[in-house]
Amino acid sequence: MLLTLLITSVNAFSQTKDIVVTEEILTKAKEWTSALNLSDAAKKSAVENVIAVHLSTIRDWHNDHPSSTVPDGINPVTGNKLSDLDKQIIADSAMPSTVHQSLMDGLKKNLTPEQVETILDKYTIGKVEFTMKGYKAIVPDLTADEEAKILAFLKQAREQAIDYKNMKQISAIFEIYKTKSEQMLNNNGRSWRALYSAYTKKIKEENAARAKQ
Repeated sequence: MLLTLLITSVNAFSQTKDIVVTEEILTKAKEWTSALNLSDAAKKSAVENVIAVHLSTIRDWHNDHPSSTVPDGINPVTGNKLSDLDKQIIADSAMPSTVHQSLMDGLKKNLTPEQVETILDKYTIGKVEFTMKGYKAIVPDLTADEEAKILAFLKQAREQAIDYKNMKQISAIFEIYKTKSEQMLNNNGRSWRALYSAYTKKIKEENAARAKQ
């Protein structure tokens, strides 16, 4: 079954166009929205619709702008040759900002800030909480200021990542902000490399001890 939704607020390809929403995407939008337990039927329908349109627009842009549309080159930061993933992220990042803004406006119009965060977590399979737990495990004496800054970086990553089609791309966006977090820790006089090395050594020792039991 295919459903066609007319975009009136998202100018996805420089013109108003029909967006074809597959049954799979509609089911995903409904599942994510159901997690909110909305009692207002109108709000529930509006949220489902705005998510379905956003996911479909991302799909269409991604399919119409493959990595092959980006010329070979180098990453100006690392000097490494652009990978296929790099080029696909470049292509997808050129999607008009109105696509993102329409989703966020639609969510904020119908949901509380906490409910909006729940939907963004659905897009990114809970990466903010998962990654934050990792930082707390690796740096058990995180200060309140450091934790707040890392959380802010991860929430930036989450909102940016929702405009990408697959988990490889989403993870790559999170890596950008994880690097910022680790640079912040280094700037605070910590050594991220040493902290991570000590953590992995501890985990290996704990696993070895359990194996002997």
